[in-house]
Amino acid sequence: MTGASTAPTVIPVGSDYDVVIGGGVLEQVADLLREGVERVLVVHPPTLSGLADRVVGLLTDKGYAAEPAEVPDAESAKTSTVAASLWGRLGRAGFTRSDAIVGVGGGTVTDLAGFVAATWLRGVQVVQVPTTLLGMVDAAVGGKTGINTEEGKNLVGAFHPPVGVLCDIDVLRSLPEADFVGGLAEVIKCGFIADPVILDLVAQDPTAARRADNPRLRELIERAIRVKADVVAVDLKDNAVREILNYGHTFGHAIEQVEQFSWRHGEAISVGMVYVAELARLTGHLTGPEGDDLVAWHRAVLESVGLPTTYRPDRFEALLTAMSRDKKARGSTLRFVVLDGLAEPARLAGPSEELLRAAYELVSVR
Repeated sequence: MTGASTAPTVIPVGSDYDVVIGGGVLEQVADLLREGVERVLVVHPPTLSGLADRVVGLLTDKGYAAEPAEVPDAESAKTSTVAASLWGRLGRAGFTRSDAIVGVGGGTVTDLAGFVAATWLRGVQVVQVPTTLLGMVDAAVGGKTGINTEEGKNLVGAFHPPVGVLCDIDVLRSLPEADFVGGLAEVIKCGFIADPVILDLVAQDPTAARRADNPRLRELIERAIRVKADVVAVDLKDNAVREILNYGHTFGHAIEQVEQFSWRHGEAISVGMVYVAELARLTGHLTGPEGDDLVAWHRAVLESVGLPTTYRPDRFEALLTAMSRDKKARGSTLRFVVLDGLAEPARLAGPSEELLRAAYELVSVR
């Protein structure tokens, strides 16, 4: 449950850093900075200027020279132009390699702040303060940073773990419902790939799951973060195990690109999960009545919280082109994360275009 009176939960990501989860934990932001920091740049979107000012105040009270840096909202923040503007701010303010950046915002801001931190003087500290459900359970945890190009999403980036992550669940109360529900896609993803209790918690009361005042929200967030933390701890640079976190993302990222990022990330990933579930059934990874039930469960759980499970029928060629640029592709070979069963992720490499199109037909609405 939320509230400052509840002790925070601390989830270690290997031996590298901690994720602090709870109500009112924003007050701990200065505690996560490591020795030697003097200057801090607080990166935030226009909608969170008040919260960013609060973070600046908390840091200033601890003796840091902190200043806010506003960036555009949503995916428009993740460009080389915006990154260059932040590099300019750092240079003019005299930031050294021992100084730090704090990212306050959703996944786009934490991606951008992390990338700028990774590239300024070849790496400075970054503390992530995600303010959306998506940011808390996905973008801010794991050390993946990046910006977009016209050719695709997150194609330019670096692995740069934060020195700490603060997930203050009280800030979710002001999050628009559509954005909150979009974040649930990444929570549900963790249920399918590793922790089925998440799916049970959502299925018990889908209406409550859609709300930030859900009494089980903190448990859902903690379970999803533990899934990611456990994976990242053994595979920081996405060489093997970490790939399972991309369940639904190859097709989902393609939707985002084709729709020019007008779809929320979680909405696209929701369709992407149904797509790879159908692809798993077509390729023999999911078989028999149990496989059919698992595919149906994808649709049931996702639809129960208001997430989409279908896509338009006239975009296959564009989606295929977008998927070919996916970071998980190897040469001309497309790679997908699929399931052999509930919480049994596997890899599928090089399915034929015929199979890819057949799965697309199964998620298309006419």
